[in-house]
Amino acid sequence: MASSRAVDPSSAADAAALVARLERVPFSRWHLRARLVVGSATFFDAFDALSLAFVLPVLVRLWQITPAQVGWLIATGYLGQFVGALVFGGLAERYGRVRSVAAATALMSAMSIACAASGSFATLLTLRLIQGIGVGGEMPVAAVYINELSKAHGRGRFFLLYELIFPIGLMMTGQIGALLVPTLGWQVMFLIGGIPGLVVTALLLRLPESPRWLISKGRLADADAVIREIESSRPGAGIRDPGSEPRTPEPRTADPGSGAGELLAPLYRGRTATVWALWACAYFITNGLNNWMPTLYSSVYHLDLAQALRAGTLTNVAQVVVLLGCAFAIDRIGRRRWTVAGFAAGAALLAMLGTFAAHSVVSVIALVTVSYGIVGSVNAVLYLYTPEIYPTRMRAIATGAATCWLRLASAAGPVLVGYLVAKRGTGAVFLMFAAAGVVGAVAARAMLETRNRSLEELAP
Repeated sequence: MASSRAVDPSSAADAAALVARLERVPFSRWHLRARLVVGSATFFDAFDALSLAFVLPVLVRLWQITPAQVGWLIATGYLGQFVGALVFGGLAERYGRVRSVAAATALMSAMSIACAASGSFATLLTLRLIQGIGVGGEMPVAAVYINELSKAHGRGRFFLLYELIFPIGLMMTGQIGALLVPTLGWQVMFLIGGIPGLVVTALLLRLPESPRWLISKGRLADADAVIREIESSRPGAGIRDPGSEPRTPEPRTADPGSGAGELLAPLYRGRTATVWALWACAYFITNGLNNWMPTLYSSVYHLDLAQALRAGTLTNVAQVVVLLGCAFAIDRIGRRRWTVAGFAAGAALLAMLGTFAAHSVVSVIALVTVSYGIVGSVNAVLYLYTPEIYPTRMRAIATGAATCWLRLASAAGPVLVGYLVAKRGTGAVFLMFAAAGVVGAVAARAMLETRNRSLEELAP
């Protein structure tokens, strides 16, 4: 692999011409294949992240696990995800997007199979920690790869149709767990999450590397080969005369010392502060609701277990529906407007619950489901937006660092919910989430609008 280095003016012009060609090629079956393969990895990322929830009811009885130990199992997964987002983000900058996302997928899949063979709480705790590293590393690097394959016009729809697979994965995990665990045992969830994931790993390794990453490393011949492959998938989209190429800002190659430290450099400091706040607010709300609502439906609103679980799964259904609409609207409405409106609408619905509607289980189910669906679409937009505002030389590590805030918020939210339920009641819980939505809406006003602009134009 070529080392990080500056290129001479002629090489920089060649790099700009390559990016211009990449921007000109229409979306094709080539892009669809890449999106399906990476989307399959993301599906199993979602499956592995949530599978423990449908294993725990069995293991609590089987291994006599205490509530404190349950908490440690959940928290350990988030700790692993925090580490994985940083580790694989860094690896993706150095070794490429494809190898990094494949390694993360292989790790989480192998550990899922190992979890199926675990025979004690201590063993499972250790394996879930290691698995979390893969789970946390796959998603941000995959998001970067899909972003870098996309051209400016239509990038939002192309990316969000890929991102839709994550809430579908969460939704399917619930359905599969409820159907199979009672009949086939708890191990089946880990086997389903692991064995197909190893097959997906092999498919990932057959994908070509991101042309933008290759260009950033000075590997222009390799980038040209990938772009020619993309062009050949659409007859008539081949190389034109250089004078007819659209003007594209010249991409920089990776400079020694660029990367994590540049996140807080003057040019990117404001962007970094904004996206970190957005990630924290969005996932504080959605993962707080996701983790607690089935329990609240059962313990506070006195639904039986089956009813509580069905009510809890409605949130993921709503997220899929809203996100599908978002995918087809985001390139017209824009990232900034959607995010501001999503946070504001979610905050308004949760404030209604907190002030006068928390006593009614019907109102709670309806308003929580809709608010989760709306704010959940913001989660997906953040996976689209964050890679857009950073240059190729630091895009993966920047996205990984941003997702670390979702891990911290996901750990803090459930703890605060437990405290407020005991001390103040469910109304205070919904008001807390509404306040987070207000903070998110305010932070979103500082977003840079990125629709229909090339990645090189947005982040020099």
